[in-house]
Amino acid sequence: MSLQEPQQPQEPREPSPGTPDPLGAATQAARSLQGLSTELTARVPQLLEAMRSVGTGLELHSTLDRICETAAELAHARYAAIGVVDTEGRGLSDFVTYGISPELARKIGHRPDGKRGLLGALISHSDTVQLDDLTKDPRSAGFPAHHPPMKTFLGVPIRVQGEIFGNLYLAEKNGGGAFTDYDVHMVRVLATEAGIAIGNARLYEAATQRERWIDGSVAVTTALLSGGDADDALAVVAEQARHLADSSAGIVMLPTEDGGMEIVAVSAENPATSLGVVIPAESPVVDRLLQGEPVFVDDAASDSRMASKLTSPYGPCMMLPLQSGGRVLGALVTPRTRGKRPFTEAERTLATQFASQAALALMMAEAQRDRERLAVFEDRDRIARDLHDLVIQRLFATGMMLEGAQRRSIVPEVRDGVGKAVDELDVTIQEIRTAIFALQQGPAEAPSGLRTRVLREINMAAVPLGFKPAHRFLGPIDAVVGELVGKNLIAALREALSNAFRHADASRIEVVVDSTVKLADGRPGVRLEVADDGVGIPDGGRRSGLRNLRRRAEALGGASSYGPGIGEGGGGTTLVWEAPL
Repeated sequence: MSLQEPQQPQEPREPSPGTPDPLGAATQAARSLQGLSTELTARVPQLLEAMRSVGTGLELHSTLDRICETAAELAHARYAAIGVVDTEGRGLSDFVTYGISPELARKIGHRPDGKRGLLGALISHSDTVQLDDLTKDPRSAGFPAHHPPMKTFLGVPIRVQGEIFGNLYLAEKNGGGAFTDYDVHMVRVLATEAGIAIGNARLYEAATQRERWIDGSVAVTTALLSGGDADDALAVVAEQARHLADSSAGIVMLPTEDGGMEIVAVSAENPATSLGVVIPAESPVVDRLLQGEPVFVDDAASDSRMASKLTSPYGPCMMLPLQSGGRVLGALVTPRTRGKRPFTEAERTLATQFASQAALALMMAEAQRDRERLAVFEDRDRIARDLHDLVIQRLFATGMMLEGAQRRSIVPEVRDGVGKAVDELDVTIQEIRTAIFALQQGPAEAPSGLRTRVLREINMAAVPLGFKPAHRFLGPIDAVVGELVGKNLIAALREALSNAFRHADASRIEVVVDSTVKLADGRPGVRLEVADDGVGIPDGGRRSGLRNLRRRAEALGGASSYGPGIGEGGGGTTLVWEAPL
């Protein structure tokens, strides 16, 4: 006789909402096996091994593949599939198969969408279906071309945390017989375990996906605040968005003066085809984006709001405003090719958060560049005052002294030499005054002509270099070079002159802008050449500036390269940058 009081049985605790209940699943499985025949009991070890196999791993798609294969082996079926029901419960968002080779799947073409036929009926009435000949079922809609013949069929719903995730389909029992009640019981138990495994895989995938988007946001913020060029910053946003959204392209658009939006940065296989394209203000999509509203499209090629040659290759598409503090800076577009899976609700949420973070980083980077630009302007004003108040006055005084000495000299050779020196001083004074004028110009005062902008960059570079680079123009530069190409050419020239000043230690620089060239593919183009007699590019040296130049050119369909310079024996560097007109 025990000395302890008998303990009262405790009430079983309810699992917390949203948490898979392995104990409950096991209990349900055990109850489903009670009272069954010895034949089914003999297959229990096989069932347990199948359940163990299904619960291995956390990646969602590989889990679905494993469930299909395990179910087919357990029920001795030739074919198996899982149809994942979409968020609206109206069709299938994914269809995973077993027993169909990749070659045969390509011949069959589009996978079932669950909108009709027997699969569609199982979505609307999720229950176990067991058929000896599915072709005779009134709900059957037939098979597409190249589809293998199927007669026997078993369909079992898969529930994840109490909600329908999809259906497990089995077809063609090995040996030609029908699926038995034993098969139904075994597959039901497996479907219960599959629901738990899918729930775990979903949680893991959501956490991994969220971590990737957070890492991407950090990478964008770091890149934008590193002080690079504004165009490069937008390219970073487009590239990261394309990678994170698993899309075919990443596109950044900025508002235009007439209310439209211009594509200014593209990350894609062929960015040149869309770079610079303007979406007109009449587009309903532009109106929504400028109001700060995201736009999600299931099929960009057929959506009436997206009617454009650019959208014809695309299917699912996210268009998100780059918005921060109530200000819309632009828009981020991530399209997938036609036939690809649509964006999930989680992906839409994460992408929207990424766009907000990118917009905030863009605003911070813009403020940082404004501060740096203000410091540069202040420094330019100081240099211009020093040049005007000190250098020019001293040069002028020196010229006056030389003129006095010239008049007093009685030796003709001396008088001629002093006269030439005075003339050189006059030329130097004029060049310094030109540099002062360039230093005192603000960005809004910059002339629109490309030729004048090139001269302005050359004159500005003359101050830190200590000499003025030579220049030459070939062809009607201002008439044939467009604004987008011209803007990038000026940026390339600025980068090249900056590199020459910081790294080349050159005493001579020559700049050539030629709008009469033919590119390698035969298209007319414009070519910029900046050659110096400096030390050249050392082996193992940094190439970030050269990569920026090449990326600018390739984004426009052009190219960038470098070679020997104009120094003795090919010393120095010649940088070549070209783009189609």
